Order: sequence, then structure tokens, then C-alpha cells
Amino acid sequence: MELFFSYIGLGVIAGFAAGLLGVGGGLIIVPVLILIFQSKHFSPDIIVHLAIGTSLATIIFTSLSSIYAHHFRFKAVRWDIAKQLTPGIIMGALLGAIIADVVSAKNLQQFFGFFELFVALQMAFNIKAHAVRTLPKITGMLAAGTGIGVISSIVGIGGGTLTVPFLSWCNVKMQEAVATSAACGLPIAVAGCVGFIFTGWNEFTLPENSLGYVYWPAFLSIVIASMFVAPLGAWLAHRLSAAKLKRFFSLVLLMLGLNMLFN
Repeated sequence: MELFFSYIGLGVIAGFAAGLLGVGGGLIIVPVLILIFQSKHFSPDIIVHLAIGTSLATIIFTSLSSIYAHHFRFKAVRWDIAKQLTPGIIMGALLGAIIADVVSAKNLQQFFGFFELFVALQMAFNIKAHAVRTLPKITGMLAAGTGIGVISSIVGIGGGTLTVPFLSWCNVKMQEAVATSAACGLPIAVAGCVGFIFTGWNEFTLPENSLGYVYWPAFLSIVIASMFVAPLGAWLAHRLSAAKLKRFFSLVLLMLGLNMLFN
């Protein structure tokens, strides 16, 4: 029961952060799940993979909620761009799951830690991509989607920290970049989740109630809690200082990233 409330609490925090700052919960879900799985004495060889696969599964539902808001309420999704990125994203996310499967848990955790520190510094110093070019042709979009899909799948995120800067760099308006990134998060999460289920299918050290590298008790609790709390975070986002919120969240990511590197 105590662990059940831990998953619920994690879903509350992840959903609140997603609604408040518009960031995917994977950057919080993965490191906290690793700590919870360690406390349950799951096999250390699969803990990181299990956390990432479970995170991707939760992002399927949070991205659907985000797409609904951005498309039906704000009409800001550039579906033409999303369609061009999606083939590469799907291939990349599946490839990322395969790559993650052959990487040791320790190295995978360190990669996540470095990536989280990168995002924390980017957020703390408000580093943004400057529009210097237009969107590439079909081959370039395929390559961009593949790169976004690979990295996002490996670290268990929806890809917003990669997709938004890329689209901004390509002269897409920020509101449209954020909305289109939300749409791209769904194929990342679906393909990545499928990949982690497949690569973990024959792993014999997985705990009960797992399907590949997706742990259902954590998945269900996080999804339910985050979907209830995300609207509250969105409501507060319009009433609090965005700059101060980003600095605070960057500090949280910094601590989580350092813990991933040195735990």
C-alpha cells in the first residue's frame, strides 16, 4: 500500500509539472521510479529499462490529453510538420528501444543523468534556439525525426525538449512548435513503449505484473493521478511567474540528474 501511494504521489508531481510548465513527466518519472524500484529490490540489471519503458507508456495518455488541448482549444498543431516527422520518429523510437536493450543499466542511467543536466541548464539559463533556417526537405525531416525518436526513447520522454528547439530553429512560431511537439510525443511514446515491451519480452528477472519493460501497477497509478492534477498545474501556470517556476524546476532536474549520475 505504501508503494501504491508512492506511485500516486509521483503521478501527482509529474502531472502538476506537465500542466504547470508544459514539460513531459518523463524527466521526473524515470529517476523517481528507479529509486522506488530499488527500494522494492528489483533486479538492478533491469531497473532502469523498466523505469524508461513504464515512463513511455504513461506518456501515451498525457500526450493524448495535450494534443486535445492544443488542437481543439488553440488550433495550433501544424499537422503537416507532424506528418513529416512521424515516420522518422517511429523508426527512431523503435531503434532507441533496441539500443537501450543492449546498453547496461549503469550506462543507461548515466546517459539519462547527463541528458537531465543538459535540460536543467537549458531551462535555468533560458537557452532558446534562434530561427536561422527553414524546414528541411523530406530527407532532412526524416533524419530529424529519427534523431528525436532515438534519444527520446532511450531516456523515456515525449521529446518536447528536442522537438521544440528544432522547430524553433526552423522558424516555426513558438506556440505552433510547442503544440506540434505535443502531437509528435504520441508516436514517440507508442513506438517506444512497443519497443520496450518487445525487447523485454523474454527477460526472466522482471517482477510480476510486467509486460516487457512496462510495470503495470506504476503505470496505472501514475496515469490516473497525473490526468487529474495536470489541469490544476495549467491553471496555476497563468497565475504564477513562469521565469521563477522554470528556475525552480531546473533545480529539481539538476538534483535528479546528479542523483542519476552518482547513485
